[in-house]
Amino acid sequence: MEKLYAKLKEHYEEMVEIRRFLHQNPELSFEEVETPKYIAAFHEKLGHEVRTGVGGRGVVATLKGEKPGKTVALRADFDALPIHEENDVPYKSKVDGVMHACGHDGHTATLLVLAKVLNGMKDELEGAVVFIHQHAEEYQPGGAIAMIEDGCLDGVDVIFGTHLWATSPVGEVATRTGPVMAAADRFHVTIQGQGGHGAQPHLTKDAIVIGSQLVVNLQQLVSRRVDPQESAVVSVGAFEAVNGFNVIADTAKLTGTVRTFNEDVRDFLEHELERVVKGTCVSADADYSYQFLRGYPAVVNHPEETDFVAEIAKSVPGVTDVEEAAAQMGGEDFAYYLQHVKGTFFFTGAQDQTREVTYPHHHPKFNIDERGMLVAANTLGTAAVTFLKQGNVQIDPKVEVHK
Repeated sequence: MEKLYAKLKEHYEEMVEIRRFLHQNPELSFEEVETPKYIAAFHEKLGHEVRTGVGGRGVVATLKGEKPGKTVALRADFDALPIHEENDVPYKSKVDGVMHACGHDGHTATLLVLAKVLNGMKDELEGAVVFIHQHAEEYQPGGAIAMIEDGCLDGVDVIFGTHLWATSPVGEVATRTGPVMAAADRFHVTIQGQGGHGAQPHLTKDAIVIGSQLVVNLQQLVSRRVDPQESAVVSVGAFEAVNGFNVIADTAKLTGTVRTFNEDVRDFLEHELERVVKGTCVSADADYSYQFLRGYPAVVNHPEETDFVAEIAKSVPGVTDVEEAAAQMGGEDFAYYLQHVKGTFFFTGAQDQTREVTYPHHHPKFNIDERGMLVAANTLGTAAVTFLKQGNVQIDPKVEVHK
């Protein structure tokens, strides 16, 4: 492993350069054109087998070692968000209203440089490494499911992925067996009341009042209808009813999200949410339409692969702490990969501690400590090489994993 670590350290500045180039040139989900071209050209120069347009805009590159063996996949996403950057940095986004505000530029830079270093070690590799560069993680239905349908996991025995985590210190690797990120669903409700003059409310069915009551009623779904030992979130994110100051609203539109880990709870909330909508509207003699859109399922890590990463991470340069990750209510379409092959998704600390305020993911001032990329590359590289060398995930029961 020393060769792997030395080479990654040697190419760290290139990793930073790639990340900053991508940061300056972000592309939105399902609109990625230049980014996949850049990724494909990088792999082609290394001599890897490259497939473009996978599942739409994804790129899959394969490195075959000189010796036979199994196949490990490593995944990085590369789409940006519709956020206008507010950071004052030399590599600030050049695209108005579009920004890498979640670390996907860092994920891509990490995987590209790791691919370059592993390519230089192919004489020693026992098996193959598949580099999955995924488009459209940020916007449902996401790129993962389409890439899987297009064969990105064909022949893959195990998959590993990481997320650079801007609220955790550099050096921390956090793993968790079982559900680690939530299912992310959306709902849309339109309340059809009866508008009228603001001075004559008795002749109307006020959609704003009905919608406000609905927001209050929905708060009881989690607090009073879901087992307290289960985690769930129901949040209304948008309430739209635009009228004149003296007009009572005819229509109100509400949009929100539901986050769950348990599929039974997910099913229950989909049904109960409509029941609450119906009850609220019926009591006000109003009509409604309801739509529940299922997004990504929960990310559920496999036990052996998670313990494997937690164990090998303890000896990785730059890792100062291996923790048990807190389950996150955010969604991730890495979930689909784990439904098809064994693997695990973990968090790598990348908090920028030079700033007085740590801005969260999806914030216009989001940024990372780029040293976290080197820790991520070391950890993913160790996982890939160790897995291929062993021919399987092996956990020494005598070794205590620090959590």
